[in-house]
Amino acid sequence: MKKSLGAKALLPITPVMLVGTYDDDNKPNLMAAAWTGICCGKPPCLNVSLRAATYSHRWIMQNQVFTLIPACEGFLAETDYMGIASGREVNKFEACGLSALEGSEVKAPYVDEWPMAVECKVVHVAELGLHTMFVGQVMDIKLDEAYINDKGLPDINKLRPIVYTPENRTYFGVGEELGGAYSVGMPLYKK
Repeated sequence: MKKSLGAKALLPITPVMLVGTYDDDNKPNLMAAAWTGICCGKPPCLNVSLRAATYSHRWIMQNQVFTLIPACEGFLAETDYMGIASGREVNKFEACGLSALEGSEVKAPYVDEWPMAVECKVVHVAELGLHTMFVGQVMDIKLDEAYINDKGLPDINKLRPIVYTPENRTYFGVGEELGGAYSVGMPLYKK
């Protein structure tokens, strides 16, 4: 029997991303966010939802650009720190010994040491209550060559992204491959 958990924003896991912005002094900032996702294929768009109280929210509203950087197992402590500290008080790049690079398509920072970054320009803003959802059109994706698979896509086994369980407030790594999408279910498909 299933038990009701009530109405809440709950999924078992969410991807963890760093959100990159610049402030008025051109100081790069990163914020860990787990309320992110793909929201459109054509044009390619990703979204991130942030509370207005966050430092990053202000700069996305003002600059209308951001980067999304998938959090990886090799940078777990830095990722968590990006969600604890505020860019109002500290330069998080300096605190973690990371190098900021500016996007080639949008004026937003990404991390040189991290394997992947997605450059986005804001195309839609939706006020949803406590959070603002920013929909960003993907302008470019940067990926270190060592993390590209034989299909020219991110190699998840090398990238080793982390996911977050919102209610438990815990990070997990992504597990083993289980099977091919649009393939393992074909025996059940009836035309």
